[in-house]
Amino acid sequence: MVLSFYRGGWCPYCNIELQTLSEAYPQMQRFGARLVAISPETPDHSLATAERHALKFEVLSDVRNKVAQKFGLVFALVEELRPLYRQYGFDLPSYNGYESWEIPVPATYVIGRDGNIIYSFANVDYTHRAEPEDIIEALRAHTN
Repeated sequence: MVLSFYRGGWCPYCNIELQTLSEAYPQMQRFGARLVAISPETPDHSLATAERHALKFEVLSDVRNKVAQKFGLVFALVEELRPLYRQYGFDLPSYNGYESWEIPVPATYVIGRDGNIIYSFANVDYTHRAEPEDIIEALRAHTN
């Protein structure tokens, strides 16, 4: 399984990542992998993201970041940036369905059939994401 945490459909970098993962998904499937993308957005926003990009994998809502918290990925956007985000239409409490400015660090995990994490990538710099080639290589190495 490939698990990808993203900040939300409002994030341009996340949208690029979702498209890139979508293009690489057939290669992941060749190794028996399922891809799941997860964000703190409401189910309606998650569905809208999946439909807008015609994604062929599951896009799930992590209500209140409960799963992301278990992975240690959640942080609160600093107070000084919140007005700027709102100015650009990124009202996170509205997208996420509750009054919080918490979002996950973008991260990708490849989880083996035994439940162990065989590859991980997380970076607080939201402009850096896991490379599909690295994900596919982790899947290839784990199946051989």
